[in-house]
Amino acid sequence: MTTLTMHEGMPFDEDATPPTVSTGELPEVDEVRRFVTEAYERYKGNDDGTVADYIPVLAQASADAFGVAVVGVRGRSFEIGDVGTAFSIQSVSKPFVFALVCEALGYAQARRQLGVNGTGFPFDSLMAVELNADRTMNPLVNAGAIATTSLVPGATADEKWDRLQQGLSRFAGRELSVNEEVYTSESATNLRNQGIAHLLQSYGRLYFDPDEATDVYTRQCSLEVTVHDLAVMASTLANGGVNPVTGEVVVLPGVCRRVLAVMATAGLYELSGDWLYEVGMPGKSGVSGGIVTVSPGKGGLATYSPPLDAAGNSVRGQLVTKYLADRLGLNLFASGAAPTT
Repeated sequence: MTTLTMHEGMPFDEDATPPTVSTGELPEVDEVRRFVTEAYERYKGNDDGTVADYIPVLAQASADAFGVAVVGVRGRSFEIGDVGTAFSIQSVSKPFVFALVCEALGYAQARRQLGVNGTGFPFDSLMAVELNADRTMNPLVNAGAIATTSLVPGATADEKWDRLQQGLSRFAGRELSVNEEVYTSESATNLRNQGIAHLLQSYGRLYFDPDEATDVYTRQCSLEVTVHDLAVMASTLANGGVNPVTGEVVVLPGVCRRVLAVMATAGLYELSGDWLYEVGMPGKSGVSGGIVTVSPGKGGLATYSPPLDAAGNSVRGQLVTKYLADRLGLNLFASGAAPTT
């Protein structure tokens, strides 16, 4: 597989002297509230999809659970439905852990060690590892995500976990904790991820003990969040790495740019092209029913609804996100003609 070589020329510190950015604003408060409510009411009766059961504890989730949250970069939130219901973050954690690793290693080094290209294969594919010369491909499929977790700073698994948990908590603006029932259930059924980790080790593309890296990754996926938490986390990426609620600098703007690029191309796995075509925003889904999307400079959108389609993405979440991307002007590719004089 051919790898694109980027010739960067004369280096500069883009985080100290950032380039001009294009952002825009969310609509007025009442308009955002109206459209969020409309989206919720429009799709809450949709009963398509099935709740995931390949991790036994996830099958206990209510198919009726449904929440929507929008958090703007100025910290204002618009929420409706089951926004206080806790669920495990699962794969939605991947871009935020990637952000922490980019912050620690530098995004150029992270790209070299992890890759940033889409696979065209399912999220847990071993074939993608075997067929790609770089092996991990990107941080949002399981192979790349486990490799990403293995790069979290720390000499021991406990040190890595502390760094990871604290970092994701800073994104959320509150301390996040593990759902022990989910962690136990996933630990008993994660043989495929263990196999992926050992396969990566055989190719020199894992950077810590494979069994311990898989365990930290499993704990990572078992962190408990709400749809409000996810919207705050997404808005932090939209806000150049500054949490809009706490005001804390979590990561630098250059990190956000790279994370959002990978979310755009790989956040919905082999369906990322369809997602970008319809929604036009970087996004990430999780098997527990969460979806986050980011509109740079405007804010973050999160949905929670456990019934999934055949590709493992929340049905209601996709519908709401598409609706709000159009109504709130979030689509990065939407434009109108310039006024004539």
